[in-house]
Amino acid sequence: MEVSRLILKNFRCYEEVEVPLKKGVNVICGKNGAGKTSLLEAFYLLSTGRSFLTSHLSDLIRKDQPHFYVEAYFVKDEVEQRLNIGFDGKHWRIHYNNTLFQNLSHVLGILPSVFYSPKDSTLISGIPQERRRFLNIQLAQTDPLYVHHLIRYHKAMKHRNALLKVHSEAAIESWEQIMGESGYYLMHKRSKLIERLRPNVEAFAKNLSEGEDEFDLHYEPSISLKKIDQIEDLLAKQRPKELIIRSTMMGPHRDDMHITYKKKEAKTFASEGQKRTCIAALKIAEWEVLKEQAETTPLFAIDDFDVHLDPKRTEMLQEKLACLGQVFLTSPTSPSKGLLVDKGHVLQNI
Repeated sequence: MEVSRLILKNFRCYEEVEVPLKKGVNVICGKNGAGKTSLLEAFYLLSTGRSFLTSHLSDLIRKDQPHFYVEAYFVKDEVEQRLNIGFDGKHWRIHYNNTLFQNLSHVLGILPSVFYSPKDSTLISGIPQERRRFLNIQLAQTDPLYVHHLIRYHKAMKHRNALLKVHSEAAIESWEQIMGESGYYLMHKRSKLIERLRPNVEAFAKNLSEGEDEFDLHYEPSISLKKIDQIEDLLAKQRPKELIIRSTMMGPHRDDMHITYKKKEAKTFASEGQKRTCIAALKIAEWEVLKEQAETTPLFAIDDFDVHLDPKRTEMLQEKLACLGQVFLTSPTSPSKGLLVDKGHVLQNI
């Protein structure tokens, strides 16, 4: 898969710009605040239907403008294709070739991508929600049924919690049945994904650290995997307690992914440099698994390339990038060739 150009209109600081792209590594450089990260954010929106910087997508609309528009032209499966998203603060217009989509979730899987930013440190140091989001985005890009069950589960849980808050058990069993069916699917898929990521994370971390760093991943569900086919029964047993608490306290919405360093908690026992090595390995592993599951070569994007690792490990990562298909990375330093971003303008081949 290869993107040939990206078009932005009234997106962040960009009034209107067409960005030409090439095979291999595309370097985007410029001063802080010039708009480098916004280009990666546009890719992320087209890939996942969301921003990695804000939950309020109206923030993406250029100041004093009524709407934004982003569009990518790309070749996938040897066919030229086009995906565009427009938003006026209330309504979406999403076109994939000649098809009109009504929901942002429909873009998942069209442009499979991995995005690596300084904020990914939260995958080790942050709350479980950050790690669940990582798993959800990875799975959602290759499994439409996972998206269906994720939406279905949270909708049923919302109804169950509403009943718990008013101490009512009317029709609560029907919501627990849905949570049981969809919860089983979510937990099963998460467990399998972590099993597939684990050997790659271990191998890539050792490669980047020349054998020094040993990281491992473990699935930590709130319900034993031996009992995931009994979620509905477990919810029923928990119901008397949760009528008092007024909230659902068990299920895939409470899952976590545990990351260890030399069999100890990475959050506590790994240094900051070692944690960054783990995140780099996790992102490369994510790309490898996504490539296998999507049966195409995903995009790989890195924001602030120079800040993630020490110089030696950065050089080793840079060598690895040559094997990752089409890559987009931002940097404040100027390469011999690349894209220079300056106040909403893009210059090619500086």
